Amino acid sequence: MGGNSRTTFAKRQKERARQEKQADKAQRRAQRKLENQDKTTPEKPGDVVITYDEEGNPEGLGFHDF
Repeated sequence: MGGNSRTTFAKRQKERARQEKQADKAQRRAQRKLENQDKTTPEKPGDVVITYDEEGNPEGLGFHDF
């Protein structure tokens, strides 16, 4: 019966180490997510400017208008 408590204690230690490692990993993941969020803030596209010719018809949009 005395040998049983040793394995239980070892299991508890192993489980505690696993939980700590998991918590550290989650913390690092959250930190990385915050850092990436700061770097990749999407820019809002500007308003598209539509130009008109002499007759009042809209001109076509070019590649650089977007």
